Amino acid sequence: MAERRKSGAGAADGRAGAPGGRDQILEGDCVECMRRLPAACADMVFADPPYNLQLERTLTRPNNSRVDGVAEAWDQFENFAAYDAFSRAWLTEARRVLKPHGTIWVMGSYHNIFRLGTCLMDLGYWLLNDIVWRKTNPMPHFRARRFANAHETLIWAAHSKKARYVFHYHALKTGNEDVQMRSDWHLPICAGKERLKDDAGRKLHPTQKPEALLHRVLLASTRVGDVVLDPFFGTGTTGVAARRLRRHYIGIEQHAPYLEAARARLSAVTPLARADVEQMAAPGDAPRIAFGQLLERGMIRPGTRLFDKARRYQARVRADGSLSAEGVEGVEGSIHKVGAQLQDAASCNGWTFWHVAQGRDLVPLDDLRARARVPAESESTRPPRR
Repeated sequence: MAERRKSGAGAADGRAGAPGGRDQILEGDCVECMRRLPAACADMVFADPPYNLQLERTLTRPNNSRVDGVAEAWDQFENFAAYDAFSRAWLTEARRVLKPHGTIWVMGSYHNIFRLGTCLMDLGYWLLNDIVWRKTNPMPHFRARRFANAHETLIWAAHSKKARYVFHYHALKTGNEDVQMRSDWHLPICAGKERLKDDAGRKLHPTQKPEALLHRVLLASTRVGDVVLDPFFGTGTTGVAARRLRRHYIGIEQHAPYLEAARARLSAVTPLARADVEQMAAPGDAPRIAFGQLLERGMIRPGTRLFDKARRYQARVRADGSLSAEGVEGVEGSIHKVGAQLQDAASCNGWTFWHVAQGRDLVPLDDLRARARVPAESESTRPPRR
């Protein structure tokens, strides 16, 4: 649940920081702090706002022991109208500081998520998914008058309908045993050594989120070097995940014990090696390389013969990047067209169909295309092909 109601200027070390600077915690009210941030300064916003639980009395277990729930003042609002006004205010500022192609994640429970969803849509955000975080170890319902509340909901939304947002579909699928990542996530709540405690051994923050949840959110919708804004920073879970994954963070918080804990956690984080946070590129992410560019770079020369894998067909490369089929008169054109005509097929992927001889081996044109995508400055540092 919410890691802060009014939370956002002071740097991460407690000194005043320039609003909008990376890797800092702004101290104060979240709406006021966001108003001081420059427009379009964040690639992603993650928000875990107050849930407005409307608790009217202390919760107890069957043995009359007290349930350590959310009793803090920051989760209390006079009525729904007050909560809605607060939600519109911070979501309005969040959209202003979010880049046009950025996304926002907002999480909540049945107490507030529907009101937040309406507000998001009214303000012009474009809803992409609602994610069900199914808790592996939820708190039981002690009064036995309702179903046990075993999940929370995250709404993922783009800045607008036209936003070209980031989504690492293929990377998530690969990490999920090559199965498409679904919108129901089975993750444990924050517990054990990860759960922060105060000097008396009580939970420092009643709704601290597990790092695993933020890890998945950031991998799904941000790139290395992106800036992530959390207007309800709490004890800094978003910042910890961002720093470890080599993203930048801007946190907003006003509660002193949470600020102190967040700073301590962040100072102990060692970012992963750059090579370890690089993500799989989706097929459409790679820069387009035309066959003619291989000739321009000298990777293939005019007159080179190309073969299919079984050496049934041959074609000769022309200086303009077209092919002419060997032994079949009148068959000429692109690597795709000639491959299709020779096979009497409707279409052909010439990059994988055609091969070039390198010694006794046949190397697909797609391998040469991959090499052509490597920046020139790093090409010389690549080990020689064997």
